[in-house]
Amino acid sequence: MPKNQDIKSVLIIGSGPIIIGQACEFDYSGSQAARSLREEGIEVILINSNPATIMTDPINADHVYLKPLEKKYIVEILEKHKVDAVLPTMGGQTALNLAIDCDKAGIWKKYNVRIIGVDIKAIETTEDREKFRLKMIELGVGVCKGRTARSFLEGKEIAQEIGFPLVIRPSFTLGGTGGGFVEKPEDFDKALTSGLHASPVHEVLVEQSVMGWKEYELELLRDSTGNTIIICSIENFDPMGVHTGDSITVAPAMTLPDTLYQKMRDLSFKMMNGIGQFAGGCNVQFSVNPETDDIIAIEINPRVSRSSALASKATGYPIAKIAAKMAIGYNLDELMNPITGSTSAFFEPTIDYVIVKIPRWNFDKFPGADRSLGLQMKSVGEAMGIGRNFQEALQKACQSLEIRRNGLGADGRELRDHEAIKQSLKHPSWNRLFHIYDAFKLGLSFNTIQNLTKIDKWFLRQIEELIEIEKEIEQYELEDLPRELLLKAKQKGYADRQLAHLLGVKESKVYNRRKELNIKRVYKCVDTCAAEFTAETPYYYSTFNATQDDLDNESVVSDKKKVVVLGSGPNRIGQGIEFDYSCVHGVLAAKESGYEAIMINCNPETVSTDPDISDKLYFEPVFWEHVFDIIEHEKPEGVIVQLGGQTALKMAEKLDKYGIKIIGTSFHSLDWAEDRGRFSALLRDLDIPYPKFGTVKTSDAAVELSRELGFPLLVRPSYVLGGQNMKIVINEQELEQHVIKILQDIPDNTILLDHFLEGAIEAEADAIADGTDSYIIGIMEHIEPAGIHSGDSHAALPTFGLSADELRQIEEHTQKIAKAMEVKGLINIQFAVKGGVVYVIEANPRASRTVPFIAKAYREPYVNYASKLMLGVKKISDFKFNPYKNGWAIKIPVFSFNKFPNVNKELGPEMKSTGEAIYFIDDLTDDFFQKVYGERNLYLSR
Repeated sequence: MPKNQDIKSVLIIGSGPIIIGQACEFDYSGSQAARSLREEGIEVILINSNPATIMTDPINADHVYLKPLEKKYIVEILEKHKVDAVLPTMGGQTALNLAIDCDKAGIWKKYNVRIIGVDIKAIETTEDREKFRLKMIELGVGVCKGRTARSFLEGKEIAQEIGFPLVIRPSFTLGGTGGGFVEKPEDFDKALTSGLHASPVHEVLVEQSVMGWKEYELELLRDSTGNTIIICSIENFDPMGVHTGDSITVAPAMTLPDTLYQKMRDLSFKMMNGIGQFAGGCNVQFSVNPETDDIIAIEINPRVSRSSALASKATGYPIAKIAAKMAIGYNLDELMNPITGSTSAFFEPTIDYVIVKIPRWNFDKFPGADRSLGLQMKSVGEAMGIGRNFQEALQKACQSLEIRRNGLGADGRELRDHEAIKQSLKHPSWNRLFHIYDAFKLGLSFNTIQNLTKIDKWFLRQIEELIEIEKEIEQYELEDLPRELLLKAKQKGYADRQLAHLLGVKESKVYNRRKELNIKRVYKCVDTCAAEFTAETPYYYSTFNATQDDLDNESVVSDKKKVVVLGSGPNRIGQGIEFDYSCVHGVLAAKESGYEAIMINCNPETVSTDPDISDKLYFEPVFWEHVFDIIEHEKPEGVIVQLGGQTALKMAEKLDKYGIKIIGTSFHSLDWAEDRGRFSALLRDLDIPYPKFGTVKTSDAAVELSRELGFPLLVRPSYVLGGQNMKIVINEQELEQHVIKILQDIPDNTILLDHFLEGAIEAEADAIADGTDSYIIGIMEHIEPAGIHSGDSHAALPTFGLSADELRQIEEHTQKIAKAMEVKGLINIQFAVKGGVVYVIEANPRASRTVPFIAKAYREPYVNYASKLMLGVKKISDFKFNPYKNGWAIKIPVFSFNKFPNVNKELGPEMKSTGEAIYFIDDLTDDFFQKVYGERNLYLSR
């Protein structure tokens, strides 16, 4: 069926602020859907309260409403615009729940809006655990034994009937919230109560536990005539018992025999057809008994999900884009695959490589948190590695995580305690993968490791093999290491840095040796069709598993002038989607300025890794060796490091050392801001006040310095992100304890001690500069007092309580610093205001969390401008600034504390929020502002 000509305008509902369980994968799907519909000449109206995303940027939709995701704001939009249809499948559970609420309230009917891309009845069937169970039984699909309980008493009766171990799954919750395994009867009452409270309809499914079984997912697409294709199969490395969002996953499935795959295929089609006749994406999860090969259905999600983003990046097949087109009537056989440009979208993707996704956790931000993994998702982001074999992809995914590891092991950071390793293997936590490697290295038997983890033997053998090759390598000196063995190690994903550790030499020596032996990376294309057809979209990954001649290199270097933009890697607290927003704008600005824009990033959830965005995408770890090899291959004019957060910034020193041009602010100036001694000397020369401070390397020196500076003190390590390990201390004992902790976490770090200005007001300014002149894009005042990390503070734009003189000081300080540091691009400066004096706390000459917020509030594309200033194609005087200033915009931090119920919710200098929302007010008498202002001291820990 061709496009429905009656649909001329579509409302897309976003997913709101980033929380654990619902992250930037919906920014990616929402952005793709919006672009896809606009290609069809459809007017796109978007509602989402998240200011940090590309999804809410004017480049994506005809009308963007940065409003809370509530019924009254949907009505407000429908009163203003003629909307023909609503697409709620691109905004996760939040968007679906809102669409269902509006449906129940008769809003869609009243305004004659049709719901597209989803079947509400199908959603209800899949979200209501009892309806799902009964539907599967009706379809002849195996499910766990179990029933739904709507009361405590009913739950107890079901548990008695089935017997332990059990699993509790609340209805209508996100990321497994409230769910869990119960092994012993004495733990059941508490778990049941928690599950009933977590479910918005206060019902839970109590069912048999299939812990330890294997877990698989299939990602499907179906059109309105029933044409269905499987985009890819995904296998969970971790067996049942760990939420799929917290599992290491592999695509395609590695240990699935074809007979079982065909059975799963048939079952998934039966399940999808059985729950409703909607057109769109769908994810089906299965569990397989490793002893008997019995298959049971775990769940089905009739919408795009985290797995869809992963499947899209894994195969190159743009699921959300095609799903949006099907939602307006197209069938699969009427659409082209945008990657090849010549094959039908009705072809199932074929991949000739392996994908490994590893989640990224942030437990260090939540002292006292339960770090065990179970049914409730706890990860804050993920990284993905692409290789020609599982080991290569696994090592690349580990190199992408940014947890100070160089890959899977071979870095001297092994755990050597037998008992601790066994505990970790049996009770999965974020680092179990590394402990499996450590267990093999320590000599634990294969059977012991398999019995404790229940991980498939094939995966374990792959890791065991890595230990064997390492033992072989360690018998040689670098000079006499056989070429075949070095090549074999590179083919298994080993970084030069890991090999240097094994051989006891410097990384550069390994690099030089492999160059001598002509062992080099070859770039392959992600093309959805295993190279059977030519791909139009340049989307590449590197491998050593190919012939080493240049003919095998599918990444052809053009003769255009090029610029590389370094991405921000996996999302984590302190470095989120706002940097992806900046990277996308940097790429687009470079393209507008006549450059070939090359993106390097490894986050499967984001818009920057959508192959449509840049001229060339390298889906590679933002890890020195990979970045350097791409630069050597492409020979760009330079590299932009300002937009990818601390991840990209950390590369600046090496780029400078190797003579690679940094586009925009120089390494000398970037380092100026990080080197507290140099920065303070600059402030002194500029006659700008700053809190008294000093730097130390030992706890004894810290105590001595504290007597000179006076308590309270703000203690923090150098070169960290999101206030990592930052703390306010009020006496010598606390100071000593905290300095020792920092040095344990980050050996040899230089620790900064600042006199903490108690009771000060905190403010921050963002500016763009061209090396000489600067323009302040916005000054934000924090509602909470100084002492709470800027990412965790409510903040107002413009300021509300600072005097004209204080604002003048902020402006003067900002302009002086930007000029002295010769900033080209962006700079964020943080201030503490006390007694009418404005003190400078720190300066960050890079993109910041607040830049997208200011750009959205003032309706000006500041990152685009900043990127053109970095490239030198524009000066400040070339721009006509005309910010839209009306009332105030409030930045609202959003936390995921519900995932860590035992954690202290107090706030301090270390950031804990996972996302943010924007809220506009007309004046300061607004109830919301008054409430937040009234509670400004409530959560300050010190």
